[in-house]
Amino acid sequence: MSEHSRRTFLAASAGAAGAVAATGLAAAPAVAEANGSIRRFRVNVPQRDLDDLYRRLAETKWPSPETVGSRDQGVRLETMRSLVQYWRTRYDWRKVEARLNALPQFMTTIDGLDIHFLHVRSKHADALPMVVTHGWPGSVLELLKVIEPLTDPTKHGGSAKDAFHLVVPSMPGYGFSGKPTTPGWNPDRIARAWQTLMARLGYEHYVSQGGDWGSVVSDVLAQQKPPGLLGIHVNMPATVPPEIARALQAGDPPPADLAPDELTAFKKMNALYTRGSGYAGMMVTRPQTVGYSLADSPVGLAAWMYDKFADWTYSDGVPERSLTRDEMLDDISLYWLTDTANSASQLYYENNANNFNAVDVSVPAAITVFPGEIYQAPRSWAERAYHKLVYFNKVDKGGHFAAWEEPELFTTEVRAAFRFLRR
Repeated sequence: MSEHSRRTFLAASAGAAGAVAATGLAAAPAVAEANGSIRRFRVNVPQRDLDDLYRRLAETKWPSPETVGSRDQGVRLETMRSLVQYWRTRYDWRKVEARLNALPQFMTTIDGLDIHFLHVRSKHADALPMVVTHGWPGSVLELLKVIEPLTDPTKHGGSAKDAFHLVVPSMPGYGFSGKPTTPGWNPDRIARAWQTLMARLGYEHYVSQGGDWGSVVSDVLAQQKPPGLLGIHVNMPATVPPEIARALQAGDPPPADLAPDELTAFKKMNALYTRGSGYAGMMVTRPQTVGYSLADSPVGLAAWMYDKFADWTYSDGVPERSLTRDEMLDDISLYWLTDTANSASQLYYENNANNFNAVDVSVPAAITVFPGEIYQAPRSWAERAYHKLVYFNKVDKGGHFAAWEEPELFTTEVRAAFRFLRR
């Protein structure tokens, strides 16, 4: 996206305020701080950018088909042809744009970088403030379904005591946030930025939730132990013990004394190491090289992301069983229209680490294990990594994109995870 196109995303605050009022949700005040201001934000993608997308889709140069009758070599050609045909002829970006603009959106500058975020306050005065962080290849879009149930629980099967004030930022280099131009925007720096954001919004105490990179940021935030952080909930916990991590790294067989759930987790992690981590290896070592293809070809970007939707949803490799085509294309289109495929990949380069190895977290922590997650963390491992484990539950559906795939179940879990703070 050109700088001119990016500027067109901004609109007058009056228009944004009207969109907020239409939702019935409580709007967050635009607070001005001595060290930074909070500006209202509105999405308005130029039509020429959409026209360019559709032209590129129509002119796709297709690869030759796979040589196997499965998705073992990646996304199948017939799958991509069908998805792209739908994208080009039936998909409507303006629908998700309107959904975003119906919510309170803001921009603020932290540590020299613009940070985009949703800030939806509950009508319940005693609501618990929570910062929720998305992952890759996700965005704030994967969290839209849970905003109203979490902020207005009395309309969604809960009580006023279950209410949250939500802050949902776009990570640096993702979505409408600014793109880092120098190294250093790693999870530690992002977590510190979230501390600044929550303080700038006037929250003295809050909790943090996340999956994928959001789990990493929440874990790091917990390790930083800012005074206002009351606890965290993660749905991709980092629990692999050091001795297990060494065995996996060396390619050794599983230790003989593993419990059944530990053995299952070992096998899942081994499968990731041997067959499922090529995407990360590329982004960890060569994000710029990957970026040339992802920034130039919308079909290349779609295949790169769809492959992970297929791997990580609870769908046996058919992500349409968990997410609609429109939902996946909303996210893919967001990456394309904001030109953030490359800048999002750079987070992998910044954090060249294994995000599944056990952390050392001593603040109150809660974990939900979803069956379609990359691996299912055993409680025995979780207790070694999260020393104040206040909640641990295994559920029977949902995958890596938990809030997106199973919003009702995700909402139930988050409410239960932080109920100990409301007694």
